[in-house]
Amino acid sequence: MNNFEFTTRRRTSFLGFVIAALCSFASPIANTTSDATEVAPALDGRWSGKIQIPGHELTLIIDLAHDQKWSGSAILPRLNVKGAPLIDIKTEGADLSFAIQALTGPGVEAPKIKAHLTGEKLVGDFVQAGNTGRFELDKTGPPQVEKAPQSTPVAKEFEGEWSGGYDLLGYPRKVTLKLQNHPLQPASAEWVIAGRKINNLPVDRITQQGKFITVECSAFGISYEGRLENGELHGTVFQGPIEVAFVMRRPK
Repeated sequence: MNNFEFTTRRRTSFLGFVIAALCSFASPIANTTSDATEVAPALDGRWSGKIQIPGHELTLIIDLAHDQKWSGSAILPRLNVKGAPLIDIKTEGADLSFAIQALTGPGVEAPKIKAHLTGEKLVGDFVQAGNTGRFELDKTGPPQVEKAPQSTPVAKEFEGEWSGGYDLLGYPRKVTLKLQNHPLQPASAEWVIAGRKINNLPVDRITQQGKFITVECSAFGISYEGRLENGELHGTVFQGPIEVAFVMRRPK
């Protein structure tokens, strides 16, 4: 298992292809007589329900809003996904598809949703890494699409290089985080986690408020939340259901 490949690996077995084929034939067929302008208001809203996975149920909440074009966000509480943007949103009649910008990593694509509007329900499949979970969502109210927070500059005491480490699944990880401010622009970061391989994480969001800082990498679906205490960063790294606490200090 690679350092951040916590999501299920892609399967390429013959059985996988058979399951995929059966699922594609089982998917509901779009109502070609539906007018897209009539379907859009019906899809607009907050949808909530369960993804059926063998031995488990995952709560899925989807917010969809249509104002000239579609926007949306997703919540998967058990996987620590909150307000993840929806991308590649497409509708055709009563059919809907999109991807969730979360839980990704090297060789692991974003989870995809394929659904069909049936009466007051969205019924479809949650697909990632060759695995499929059936779901049924009910509309619970108006959309509450979360806008992605913008990066901020960081206070001087956060600037510079931090390093630390932790063990995960029996393997040590070394973490390096370099924070830098820029005139009239948000801060930037270089974030490296090295274990059995070196991962240079592309940081797309940094927010700092008081003694707290959050660093996010949507490409890997990983984030770090830390608190500055006595010249040290005490925090937790999150990816999916995994949480690891550790301390970072200034390198000597």
